[in-house]
Amino acid sequence: MRDIRTIRGILILIITAVFACDHECFAQETKDGGDKPKEATAAKEKPKLTQEELEAKFKATLTDATLTGRWCLVNKGKLTPEKEDKYTIVSVSKIQGDSWVLRARIQYGKVDVVAPVPVQVKWAGDTPVMIVDKLTLGEGAAYSARVLVYENTYAGTWSAGDHGGLLNGAITQAEKEKQ
Repeated sequence: MRDIRTIRGILILIITAVFACDHECFAQETKDGGDKPKEATAAKEKPKLTQEELEAKFKATLTDATLTGRWCLVNKGKLTPEKEDKYTIVSVSKIQGDSWVLRARIQYGKVDVVAPVPVQVKWAGDTPVMIVDKLTLGEGAAYSARVLVYENTYAGTWSAGDHGGLLNGAITQAEKEKQ
C-alpha cells in the first residue's frame, strides 16, 4: 500500500511541475533567435497553394489511381475484423462549385464497368474531403460517406441504411505510358 502511495505521490509531483511550469520551461531554440520554434518558422515558410492548385493536386492524385486498403463494420460500437478493399478511379472531373464526378471502375462477378459517381468535395484547409449523401446504387441501400485524401492515403467513414463502418488505405497511380 505504501508503494502505491509513493508512486502516486511522485506522479502528482511530476504532473504538478509540468502544469506549474510556464511555457518558457519548454522553449525551443529558434532559427533566428526570435520567439518562435524552428518547426513553426519552417512551417510558415512553406508556400500555401491556391484553390486551383489544390484542386489540380486532388485531381492528379485520383486520376488513374488505385485505392488499396481495408474496411470494417462498426457493430454496436465495436469494430469488426478488417477486410481488404480495392477501388479503381479512372478519372476525376469538377462540374462546378463543390460538385465533382469520379469515374470509378466497378468489378464484381462478371461485371466490369466504369460508372460516374457524383461527390461533393469540401476542403479542410489543404485536405479534400469527398462527401456522398444517400447515393442509391441499383436497388440497394442508400450510401453516405466522408472520405479524406491526404498525400497518397485515404481514410473515412461510410453508412448504408442500418450498417456502416470505416475505411482507409494507400493511393497509387497507374504507370504513365512513355511517349
